[in-house]
Amino acid sequence: MDSINQNISSITDRQIVLQVKREDSLHPFISGNKFRKLKYNIDFFKESLFDTLITFGGAYSNHIAATAYACKENGLNCVGVIRGDELWREINNNPTLYFAQQCGMKFEFVTRDQYRKKDSNEFLNYLKNKYGSCYVLPEGGTNDLAVKGCKEILNQGDVEFDYICCAVGTGGTISGIIDSSKPHQKVIGFPALKGDFLKDEIRKFANNKNWELITDYHFGGYGKVTEELIDFINNFYTKTSIFLDPIYTGKMFFGVLDLINRNYFPKNGKILLIHTGGLQGIEGMNKLLEKRKMNKIIVNE
Repeated sequence: MDSINQNISSITDRQIVLQVKREDSLHPFISGNKFRKLKYNIDFFKESLFDTLITFGGAYSNHIAATAYACKENGLNCVGVIRGDELWREINNNPTLYFAQQCGMKFEFVTRDQYRKKDSNEFLNYLKNKYGSCYVLPEGGTNDLAVKGCKEILNQGDVEFDYICCAVGTGGTISGIIDSSKPHQKVIGFPALKGDFLKDEIRKFANNKNWELITDYHFGGYGKVTEELIDFINNFYTKTSIFLDPIYTGKMFFGVLDLINRNYFPKNGKILLIHTGGLQGIEGMNKLLEKRKMNKIIVNE
């Protein structure tokens, strides 16, 4: 794809340093930021007297898959509240839900209207009455313990970078990165969703002010992709041997390279891109792309 070649030329011409932090390599099944988010939540669960961990997600949720495996690894009971009551018929054809089920996760399938009310006292009481003493982990896993884990993404070796870039879903990962970043660094988030509401979510957890969200690279919103994005992801892999997921990291990487080409970053700038994982979702996305008769994302043979 010509745009990648142009952006690589821009990196060279402007002497920009671009480095990828491979959080996706932390664990084979609990990938990237999910490993960080679950770390202290699982510890808290194990230290408490809860019987079951309950959390929420959609059909191809990275969080559902990671939570299911983390609970399996630690011998814990878990339930996934899944958006879409029709999905119970499709478990065997849905790689994410099938994986979670094989890990021992039980499911509570709800309608999309019910899912919108998942945080209500009425719905939470229903879950507690059905499943007993349960620890409720929010959608995406974002809470104070998750942010605590995400503060560990950056370390002393990352101090040299001027810019830290990451994808944004529920805001937990970037919040941890913001509060562990240094005063001379700017943290830039690339939301996968439309709208500015994420700023308020981030402010609930992040204390530092050295950040901004760039909302121009959502490609239509959460779960939406285009031929241009798929071509970019495939070409990026061909040139770098790095897989990107189409929901989060693919959009963020596209955005950073596009901004470099637009001279957003100053000459000699040092940029660190956080690869937050999410690669398990590629298989599910490829099923959707095949139905739409679109090019599919390259996967491991």
